[in-house]
This record gives sequence, structure tokens and C-alpha cells, in this order.
Amino acid sequence: MKAVILAGGFGTRISEETHLKPKPMIEIGGMPILWHIMKLYSAHDVNEFVICCGYKGYVIKEYFANYFLHMSDVTFDMANNKMQVHHQKAEPWKVTLVDTGDATLTGGRLKRVAPYVRDEEAFCFTYGDGVADLDVSAEIAFHRAHGKLATVTAIQPPGRYGALNLKKNEVVGFLEKPRGDGGFVNGGFFVLSPRCLDFIEGDAASWESTVLSSLASRGELMAFKHAGFWQPMDTMRDKNLLEEMWASGKAPWKIW
Repeated sequence: MKAVILAGGFGTRISEETHLKPKPMIEIGGMPILWHIMKLYSAHDVNEFVICCGYKGYVIKEYFANYFLHMSDVTFDMANNKMQVHHQKAEPWKVTLVDTGDATLTGGRLKRVAPYVRDEEAFCFTYGDGVADLDVSAEIAFHRAHGKLATVTAIQPPGRYGALNLKKNEVVGFLEKPRGDGGFVNGGFFVLSPRCLDFIEGDAASWESTVLSSLASRGELMAFKHAGFWQPMDTMRDKNLLEEMWASGKAPWKIW
């Protein structure tokens, strides 16, 4: 099975980093968050990727073109114009990088990579800026079992702040960042039938506000509930939080 990853947005809310690189190339523990997402999928035997590039897409292309240089020791024999790569750390990945335009919206980016997924039974689809300890294999099995066109991961995000546990007006304890208001939100990890592409009209189509709504109105969208860890990287605060988790050696999304 293939996984399509959106990696073309401008990332304006984390411009401290994205003025130099696309958002999926922001590093957590010295590795791009895009790499972390791919490692998550690879842990579930999803090893073919289609990356939807846009803003500064050449940075992503250069990273994969020079992957061995990033991951291995290298000797440059300048006199003889030779390069020797030591201890190659290969991944079992096949990566297709597609220029989907700088200004294309999320649905339009997926539409542009249609030739690479059209013949698949189903494929995974996600954003290039969030991680989770999601059981991808279970979500794929859920998708195949229900027979609808699309599956979205449903999560209950934690509140941003801790809460007071009140009994009338007496504080009897504290709740550390409880789940939000009980509602489920789009967790950003999907399993899709290629027939979903027929609901996308062009570059200006938003996956979230247009395509998902159309699928839901036709009864073709099912929710796979995920109660575990989930964290997007929208701001520097989010990025620093993920860095702290990785540095602690207890990053919940590191299932490989």
C-alpha cells in the first residue's frame, strides 16, 4: 500500500523555521518530521510514498537525493574524484516526489498525484506536520471491513491548559490538560479509495471543507477512533514540545 503525504504548504504559523525550508522538513531530534511520519508508516509495512511538494519543494528533493550523505559516514577521495559511503543506512522505501504547485489547496494536491494512486485498491493519506502512535494496520483493516470510500482518524485533542476539579466552589484537585469538550476532530490520517479523487474538482478544492463534506453527505466517510498520542506541529510551541519528548527518549510516536 502507498501513503500520500501533503508537504507543499507555506507553514506561516511557524515562519521562524519555514522561511528557510518547507514545514515537513523542520527537524525533530535532528530528523525532518516528514521522516518521522514515514517511519511510522514503515513500521506498519507501508513503504511506498508519494510526497506532494510545493513551497520550497526542492529542499525535499535534495534531501532524498542525498539521503545516504545525511545518514552515513562518507569518505571523499579528492585526488581520485571518488566518494565512498560507509555503513549505509537504507530504508525499504520507494519515494515519489511530485511538484503540486505553490498555491494549490489540499484537495488539489491530492488530485495532482492521481496517476500514482489511481490503480491502488486503497491508499493512506496524511499531512506532513503531525505525528501519532496510530495503529495504521488496524485503520487499514477497519477501512477494508466497512467498504466505504474513506476513513478518517478521529481524535479527542487534549485541552491546552490544565483544569480545576471543582466541587461547588471548592477546588478539590487539578486535571492536567483534560480531553477537550468531548468532541472528535479530524486527526489527519486517512485511508482512501481512489474513487475519492472523483470528488476533487481542481487545484482550488479544499480536502477538509469541500471533499470530506461531500463524502460525509453521501454516507461514504467512516471514523476510526484513536485514543492514543496525537500531536500536530503548527507552532514553535508544538515543535519545542515534540523536541522535548524526543530528547527524553520517550517519544510516544516512536514505534519503530
